[in-house]
Amino acid sequence: MSEENAQKIVHVYLPENEKFKTTLTAGRHELIADEPEHVDGGKDQGPDPYDYLLMGLGSCTLMTVKMYAERKGWPVEDMYLEMRHNKRHDEDCMNCEDPQSKIDVIEKELIVKGDLSQEQLDKLLDISKKCPVHRTLESDIRIVSSLDKN
Repeated sequence: MSEENAQKIVHVYLPENEKFKTTLTAGRHELIADEPEHVDGGKDQGPDPYDYLLMGLGSCTLMTVKMYAERKGWPVEDMYLEMRHNKRHDEDCMNCEDPQSKIDVIEKELIVKGDLSQEQLDKLLDISKKCPVHRTLESDIRIVSSLDKN
């Protein structure tokens, strides 16, 4: 990791007068997140937190696939991802201690336009699973939390 990335801080702010609408700042970029209207107090003024998770994974995936295709000189015209997140009682959870336990499932469908062989398309799908965010989400993650009371 470069020294620049090690020092990068993302700020998330939830003012007193808002129920869920938060302002997210990464460098000079500012975004809004909110809960959907069906969540008590949500106003749907921005994507919800899981939407941002999918967008981060999706953008990393497409950037990784594009870099690979360009390196190979493959004629990729456009690329898209359709993604969904849900929680379900999956086979992996059949033996969980809590029978109500569910696991998070993210579905990614890669759509690639261009004059590519099936072998090239299969390779791009394989590469799509190797982007850094995908690898992070599939790895053991440790989140270190602390509190600073002002």
